Amino acid sequence: MTVRVAVVGAAGRMGATVCRAVLDARDLELVAAIDISKDGRPLDYAGGFPDSALVISGELESAVRAHADVLVDFTVAEAAVKTLRFGAANGIHVVCGTTGIETADFVSEFEPADRPNAIICPNFAISAVLMTRLAEIAAPYFENAEIIELHHDQKRDAPSGTALESARRIAEVRRRSGAGDFGADPTERVVLPGARGARAEANVFVHSVRLRGLVAHQEIIFGALGQSLTIRQDSYDRTSFMPGVLLAIDRVASTPGLTVGLDRLLGA
Repeated sequence: MTVRVAVVGAAGRMGATVCRAVLDARDLELVAAIDISKDGRPLDYAGGFPDSALVISGELESAVRAHADVLVDFTVAEAAVKTLRFGAANGIHVVCGTTGIETADFVSEFEPADRPNAIICPNFAISAVLMTRLAEIAAPYFENAEIIELHHDQKRDAPSGTALESARRIAEVRRRSGAGDFGADPTERVVLPGARGARAEANVFVHSVRLRGLVAHQEIIFGALGQSLTIRQDSYDRTSFMPGVLLAIDRVASTPGLTVGLDRLLGA
């Protein structure tokens, strides 16, 4: 059965990449392209869509008119909140890759059995899922850990959702294993405010880099006496996220309620 897909944020870099992936997939149909900033323009305005006659709409209601089965959102947090609530209220499943959302706020929106489902992922790259899983394995055996996340210069939030989720899961594993929080920061004098980054759960320090030319990258560095372990993930192109996005579109109808993270779909 063909899944009918509406993409919110279709004129953005990630949204346009999702539109291309949906158009190229045999079992998916792109039925609506939604972007309030490009309302009324042909989808080909975003570039690379000469095979599509779709016109970009500025209204979420166009997904209902197009009988969409799934809404895919790559926008900003404020807009994604509206997409999630719209999907829940209108019986449309939602796949969301927008970060900066308090996912706990939406559990009740998708919890009833008669409601649609939602999958929210801070990172759709399969390599990023495995990076965090490997970090969970390593977390109990080291004395401290720091995360460096690097993104393009147009990213609006810092730290990234992936970095925060990595820190949360490292802290959770430390607590479950009885290892507890990492040791206190030994720094006695911070010459420039913010030089040590931000302190996340379990005394994991997080540093955000924003540079033109980057896409999405992260290092998790663990330290112990006389040794260190670095786990690094790199997305060099936005197409790296598409296998995960397509997997989420395929699975969302059969994954009840609200699911956070691609690892749940991979069994990682």
